Amino acid sequence: MADQNQLRLVIAADHAGFPLKEHLKSYLKHNGYSVVDLGTHSEQLVDYPDLALALARSVASGEYDRGIMVCGTGIGGQIVANKVPGVRAGVCHDTYSARVSRAHNDLNVLCLGGRVIGPELALDIVATWLATDFSREERHLRRVAKIADIEHTRGDCPQRRRGRVS
Repeated sequence: MADQNQLRLVIAADHAGFPLKEHLKSYLKHNGYSVVDLGTHSEQLVDYPDLALALARSVASGEYDRGIMVCGTGIGGQIVANKVPGVRAGVCHDTYSARVSRAHNDLNVLCLGGRVIGPELALDIVATWLATDFSREERHLRRVAKIADIEHTRGDCPQRRRGRVS
């Protein structure tokens, strides 16, 4: 199990995810987690790419161990976060996905849909995700390493590198 007293967490949301972010932040603080809120701080319209990028960069840099991004569906935040090398972001709307995302994929950014799931399910998902460690089984280490290799080559296929694919 992850040591909650050592885990450095960052959270962010757009306007659609703001209410759920506030609920999650309260839960995290009440349960002894140290969490930094990158915003937004109201339901005023904002662009989720700005917040997801800031969160993803802060996780990729090592400033924080894990991040939680909340937008309307979780999908936009996931897309943006996965553009940042070193980030493995995924949308989880059930506890099974949350557990496996950590155990098998070493997911370091959890994306949630504030318009998709209710606050109690979100708490269960976050609690499961935070309590689950990466399994470090050889097959999962190998697969996560392959993801890192794809990031470093920017997903280029041999044909693209030779200029044959546009």
